[in-house]
Amino acid sequence: MQEGELRQLMADLEADNVERTISFREDKLGPAVCALSNDFPNHKKPGYILLGVKDNGEVAGLNIGDKELQMLGAIRSNGNVLPQPSLVVSEVFHIDGGDVVALEVKPSLYPPVRYAGVCWIRVGPRRAKANTQEEKMLTERRIAKSYDLLPAVGATLDDISEDYFNLSYLPLAIDEETLHANGRSSKQKMASLRFFDLKQNCPTNAGVLMFGLNPLFYLPGAYIQYVKFKGDEMTDGVDFEKVFSGALITLLKDIDNFVKGNIIKGRILRNGSFQEESIKNYSYWALRELIMNAIMHRDYDSNAPIYLYEFSSRIEIVNPGGLYGDVTPDNFPYASDYRNIVIAESMKVLGYVNRFNYGIQNAKKELIANGNGEPLFDLGLITKFKVTIPINQRWG
Repeated sequence: MQEGELRQLMADLEADNVERTISFREDKLGPAVCALSNDFPNHKKPGYILLGVKDNGEVAGLNIGDKELQMLGAIRSNGNVLPQPSLVVSEVFHIDGGDVVALEVKPSLYPPVRYAGVCWIRVGPRRAKANTQEEKMLTERRIAKSYDLLPAVGATLDDISEDYFNLSYLPLAIDEETLHANGRSSKQKMASLRFFDLKQNCPTNAGVLMFGLNPLFYLPGAYIQYVKFKGDEMTDGVDFEKVFSGALITLLKDIDNFVKGNIIKGRILRNGSFQEESIKNYSYWALRELIMNAIMHRDYDSNAPIYLYEFSSRIEIVNPGGLYGDVTPDNFPYASDYRNIVIAESMKVLGYVNRFNYGIQNAKKELIANGNGEPLFDLGLITKFKVTIPINQRWG
């Protein structure tokens, strides 16, 4: 963006795709980003948040530094705006005695977008909460590019547990005021969160995966195969094996509890001065993060499951689907793209993902701190993604 373009945006006080603010608070910026992402006027072009500009278009005289710019970046990654918005932060311009920065917000391909469970839109030059009809209009504009957004042809509402959706998921995904403000049907509620396709009158793949009574009937590879081997090779024989399947809303909890109770083990070591030290074979949080990453990014169009192999000296996680979209071996793990945008959003809502694009980086830090060393990623597999996690080097 050039200074001349910025000045034009500052001066156009009637534009419905421009918001001016002097606040960097998330509870102010989040709804603004949400509203512009929804592009309710259907301009099909970016909107702008001008920081450091008063409502009347005048420069406020702020000093904008690294701290403020980092706050802008956090809006994209902290998972409070869902689906994850597409943002571009301009350089800082010094205009008329103050700093100004423009935050470009691109229209979402997967509306409706929500901030903290609330769907915001722009109505003329003001921002407002979307009503039921306005949400429906946004839902009907959706462009299904993500596999989990596609309709699960042949499935019906009878294949979905409405209790899972209404009792366990909906109160976490939608704010209480919106939840009680209207009497929408289950289909409409599911459609607004991308779990049901109203045009095809059937659940989406995400709906079947998250709340399906038997997801394997429609998606045969949607399970996790755990195998514990007796030694360091598959030929050493199997000590124990288990299959995790069913609706993701329960499977996620099951695999989390299994990791914590069956894989993670502790031991007391005594050093030369007879002091005791507690160590663990693997970092629980790191292993959990890498498994959740596999569930979130796997290719559900494949009939192959996620494999979780435990050997005597390592754990291997193999999931179908290689690096996706904008992610390449050169920018991994610092770039992000989502093969399953609804599953990613759902795992954030349920608390299994804390922040987007930080899981693998945090897992590496946790494993190093625990004594495992760095996980090893095999990025050369075209149709699979594999990570190897060494056991704690002091485990013995």
